[in-house]
Amino acid sequence: MLQRIQSIYLFLVFVAMGILPFVFPLWKDGEGNSFYFMAVPFYTILFGLSTALSVITVLGYKNRQRQFVLNRLNIILNFILIGLFVYRSLNLSGEVTELISEKGIGMFLPIVSILFLVLANRAIKKDEDLVKSVDRLR
Repeated sequence: MLQRIQSIYLFLVFVAMGILPFVFPLWKDGEGNSFYFMAVPFYTILFGLSTALSVITVLGYKNRQRQFVLNRLNIILNFILIGLFVYRSLNLSGEVTELISEKGIGMFLPIVSILFLVLANRAIKKDEDLVKSVDRLR
């Protein structure tokens, strides 16, 4: 049902991956220009897929097993994003110019998303266990 706690967690994933990347830059270059996720099409695709998966998961509340699997897929997708950000940040820190770039708060959004996805999976598992225990009593 939509009033379950996992729906709130998944909505927070939607906010973290669908709305906040427009607000927080991923990094700033040495000249102070903000770099958002839309500058690289691959980042845009990954953020969009993560957002779409969270919406599909919220709307698929009747099938808890599918919710669980889609959340796992979303976690893997966010780990790929983190890997790309780590690779990019290692490249950024090796600059030889006198202008040093800053990492932005947007790089940490996949970590926040993973946290909420794990909490949602825990709540989905708890609901599934509750339904199974009620089925045993019948």
